[in-house]
Amino acid sequence: MRFRDLKNNNKTKNIQKQTNRKAHYAKTSLRIKAFITDLFMIYAPILYVITYIFMGGKDEFQESNLAPFIGVSLYALIYSLLVGKFGQTPGKKAYDIKIVDAKTGQLLGFWRSLCRFVMFLFSAAILLGLMTQLYRKDNRTLHDLICGSVVIQDTKL
Repeated sequence: MRFRDLKNNNKTKNIQKQTNRKAHYAKTSLRIKAFITDLFMIYAPILYVITYIFMGGKDEFQESNLAPFIGVSLYALIYSLLVGKFGQTPGKKAYDIKIVDAKTGQLLGFWRSLCRFVMFLFSAAILLGLMTQLYRKDNRTLHDLICGSVVIQDTKL
């Protein structure tokens, strides 16, 4: 048997294992804890650097309209890179949860992660989008439904 055939056979076995196991959806409390952890680990340092290194102090930051936008944009890029490449941010890794495609279980990629983040901002703005997970068995929020993603408990086999 050729090496290529062995490699393809292993890939199909791994896909069958992933599709056969039942997804354990992440609890709302874990998602909130992971979000708060990410705010402290990623967003707070970004704001600190913008405020005290580039802007020169909190007064200039508070007067600026562009500085908060730049902070959120940098956070969105870092978040999207981490979720697209690994399926996790540091907060999600701390609580063993992962963001994957709802149908295939594969990682989302950068552009879908960025779209999911933008939809998260919309969901958070209307609050109703975040409340949808309280009424669904799979704990999917509005931004998960729009982007076709799901947050699962990452259990190692």
